[in-house]
Amino acid sequence: MTHDSSSGGASASNAGALDCLCAGILVADHLCAPIDHMPAAGELVLTDELPLAIGGCAANTAIDLAGLDVRVGILGCVGSDPFGAFVVDTLAGKGIDTRHVRRVADLGTSGTLIINVRGQDRRFIHMIGANAALRAEDIAADLVARAKVLYVGGYLLMPGLRPEGLATLFRQARRSGVRTVLDVVMPDEKDYWTDVAPVLAETDVFLPNDDEAQALTGLKDPLAQAERFLAAGAGAAVITCGEQGTVLATRQAGETLRVKAGVFDVPFVGGTGAGDAFTAGYITGMLQGLDPLGCLRWGSALGASCVRGIGATDTVFSRQEAQRFLAEHELRISQA
Repeated sequence: MTHDSSSGGASASNAGALDCLCAGILVADHLCAPIDHMPAAGELVLTDELPLAIGGCAANTAIDLAGLDVRVGILGCVGSDPFGAFVVDTLAGKGIDTRHVRRVADLGTSGTLIINVRGQDRRFIHMIGANAALRAEDIAADLVARAKVLYVGGYLLMPGLRPEGLATLFRQARRSGVRTVLDVVMPDEKDYWTDVAPVLAETDVFLPNDDEAQALTGLKDPLAQAERFLAAGAGAAVITCGEQGTVLATRQAGETLRVKAGVFDVPFVGGTGAGDAFTAGYITGMLQGLDPLGCLRWGSALGASCVRGIGATDTVFSRQEAQRFLAEHELRISQA
């Protein structure tokens, strides 16, 4: 495989300090405004909008963090095509350090077709593309050490990112005092536990949704899922459950804290990017030195702000908006 490094490589020789380095999937999203029903074969269904938007866990989370005044850098791969240029230009336009996005010459930029039907969950058609080229060995340890948090988004949807390499990267990060945050995207029903377990042992915060957590553990109860992740070594497991809220489990001072949180009541338009917004809010709480419940409130507020629009990042709160929202709204949290 050949690469064009003109847009930046993984060297950190000229990189400044970062609050968060976001590594993982970078995607060009093709999405529609909500339609009334899925078209039958040969049927034409009209929609009000068909926007091209940036997507992928790493990209969405980085944009949301930048909107929260967090110093953020992005690391991943795009194709040497117009969609790759769109992704990089969009990220750079948000004030994100894009020097470590690599252009891959022989793979197209990853893309997702997102179909929104009113009253139904989203449907996705995805091409992995250039995201397949990202490897843990390509991520320089000195770059990671310049950050306070290393976030890897979309693990399991990048074939080149293997568990041994990612676990080693996380271990090195933690030795440098960098906190590690992980989320996953599961493209099929394969048993991924052996791919995730070695990485959890080096993960400070694991952020799957309830479907992903059930697929990984075989357990239906989110609390039981969270306990399984803690047993594998994760410092905290935060499982987002859509309109049912969130479950958090973490060990503090030798004891396990287990809580359930509700959701903030906001108008729902679309769920694209809500999990990534939650992650950005949670990381922002970490960077403020908040305890897990404080981080949970920030994550829930950012996730709620995201579902007010069809895009992944369009309606996500700024720092000032989030602070005002949190001052005016109470999140229901109970011991589990």
